[in-house]
Amino acid sequence: MNKPPISDRHHVVVVGGGFGGLQCIKSLKSANVRITLIDQRNHHLFQPLLYQAATTILAPSEIAWPLRHLFRDRADVTTIMAQVVGVETGACRVYLAGGESVAYDTLVLATGARHSYFGNDGWEAHAPGLKTLEDATAIRRKILSAFEIAEKSDDPEVQRQHMTFVIIGAGPTGVELAGIIAELAHRILPREFRKIDTRNARVLLVEAGPKLLSAYPDTLSAYAKAAVSKLGVEIMLDQPVTRCHADGIDMGGDRIPCKTVIWAAGVQASAAAEWIDVDCDRVGRALVNPDLTAAEHLNVFVIGDTAAVTDKSGNPVPGIAPAAKQMGRYVATVIRQRLMGLTLPGPFRYRHAGSLATLGRRAAIADFGRLKMKGPIAWWVWGIAHIFFLIGARSRIAVAWSWFWSFVTGQNSARIITVTEKDH
Repeated sequence: MNKPPISDRHHVVVVGGGFGGLQCIKSLKSANVRITLIDQRNHHLFQPLLYQAATTILAPSEIAWPLRHLFRDRADVTTIMAQVVGVETGACRVYLAGGESVAYDTLVLATGARHSYFGNDGWEAHAPGLKTLEDATAIRRKILSAFEIAEKSDDPEVQRQHMTFVIIGAGPTGVELAGIIAELAHRILPREFRKIDTRNARVLLVEAGPKLLSAYPDTLSAYAKAAVSKLGVEIMLDQPVTRCHADGIDMGGDRIPCKTVIWAAGVQASAAAEWIDVDCDRVGRALVNPDLTAAEHLNVFVIGDTAAVTDKSGNPVPGIAPAAKQMGRYVATVIRQRLMGLTLPGPFRYRHAGSLATLGRRAAIADFGRLKMKGPIAWWVWGIAHIFFLIGARSRIAVAWSWFWSFVTGQNSARIITVTEKDH
């Protein structure tokens, strides 16, 4: 049977070009649909390696791919670079900044999450988070410029402030950032400066809770603490930050003077739940039905970090790439089965494939349930897993080469300070 022209097919609109949105589109290949992908940026970002772009190991181009290029051979996929500002579920329309709108038959919201400062949004100006390529390049510029400013100064106090780096939040991103910054300061840069000794830099990892990597078993968390401490990171547990400002951070009555603070302490879901007027959890994730549809809106799906989903034990599904991809694949199956009039799959079931985190250049931890790994072997497993999930052979080769070069020479290749207009 001949398929109808693309323009007459069931219209699936996917908002968000992250892991969940891309997987949904890939899984709808050859389905009797036309697809419109809307994203406010023109690229897909491999967020698990974003911290490496922020800390000079990888170039931004090695972890991002143009969305149009990814779907250049898919005539059924149209890409729109635009910001979504609202959804009218009754009229089945997505509204864009500038006044335009896009009609849909089925809507998939995969809009991810943003930084959360727990009601202290003013802190963002002094403690940037890490979610986008722009964040990564800004943080890299801030880290490298701190050493340059310290080198120019004759004031020991100015040097100390610029050579103190504070990372707030000891989840995977915070731990990985702290480890790489410590290695940069203590091992890579010392021979490159004349006035300052970069080995005197302080890298502080501040956590409000009682342990690092709270989602991991105590044995792996303890190993991570020891490994990161060995790199020269000062770990401060049970220390909630009460204020971030231009001259550092406050923790109760104590102040730490510093010029570089990085936020890795919390996330807030996008505004998708507000757009479709459904209930959400405390971090803004939309409460969804077992098939990932949104309340009574059975033609609207919410996936990834935007959705509040639990596993078979009732625990929240983690906001990681494999979970988003599983949701995207599941929703594509539901859409396909609906259109073909076939029996629908059962409720979404998350299958945990394991958690990994790096601890500097040669160590990592991995939790695969019964199997737990740590040390260099876990680091190799982490590296192979991340290379496998990169898009395209060229990216895999480029990232593998950058890691190999850094491992063998002890040098990070992406240490260019970019300048913005406001820096002039």
